[in-house]
Order: sequence, then C-alpha cells, then structure tokens
Amino acid sequence: MTLRDLRETHADRVAGVTRLVLGVLFFMTGLMKLVVPMLAAAWSGQLIAAGLPFHALTRSVVPFVEVGVGILLMLGLYARVAGLVALAIMVVATYVHIIVDDPALFPLQPSAPVVPLGVIVLVAYVIWKGAGSWSLDLEATGAAA
Repeated sequence: MTLRDLRETHADRVAGVTRLVLGVLFFMTGLMKLVVPMLAAAWSGQLIAAGLPFHALTRSVVPFVEVGVGILLMLGLYARVAGLVALAIMVVATYVHIIVDDPALFPLQPSAPVVPLGVIVLVAYVIWKGAGSWSLDLEATGAAA
C-alpha cells in the first residue's frame, strides 16, 4: 500500500461532511483542554481515576495531537491516518468512560461512553471511505465521483 492508496477517495459528500464535523470536534476538544482550566482539570482527573500510565505526558501531549488530528481532518489531508489516530484516542476515551464512575469528571458530556462510541462509528466511516468531498486527498488523487 502506498501513500497514494491511503489518500484515495471519491467525491462522497457524506464522508466529506462527516470528516469536517469530526475535524471541528477534535480541534475544539484539544483546544479546550489547552485553554479552559476547568476542562483541563476534569480531563486530568479522568486520566488519574482511570489509572492510565504516563498521566503527565498524556495530559500534555494528547491535546496537541487532537488539535493536529482536527486540522488534518478539516483539510482532508491524510484523513485515513488522522482517522486511525482519532480511533485510538476514542478507544481509550471509551475505556475511561467505562472505568471512571465520577460524573463530576465529565462536565460537558454524559459519563456513559455515548460520545466516544458515536465518534468511533463516524471515524470508522472516514477510514473506510476516505476524506470524501472538499478534501485535499481528493484533489491529490483526482478520483472521480
């Protein structure tokens, strides 16, 4: 499999809209963890309560990864690669939602893993179909509709 194969996509509007929504979601989530102290503290509490290793490193690096994934998805640039990273983040998020039973640590979403599981479904679609319409991947590969 070449990088061109990885970027191959078609003018699929559903994939394009899905990718854009996911891009905004990941960009905003990462940004909020960086600039909103209450959300950063809640997220840090989730990591600690779930007993995840490398808490300080994860707390520092993942928000930047989320912002990067969001930008790649919004641009439709290597959307499948960004989707795989997003999938890994959401698998861990699902685990955290299942393990942590303190609703105070989930200020903007339900403590049940509803959001991460929904995002996994959307990310799986982008990984399957590619970036879709309005993407740099589509421009680069020139795939027809």
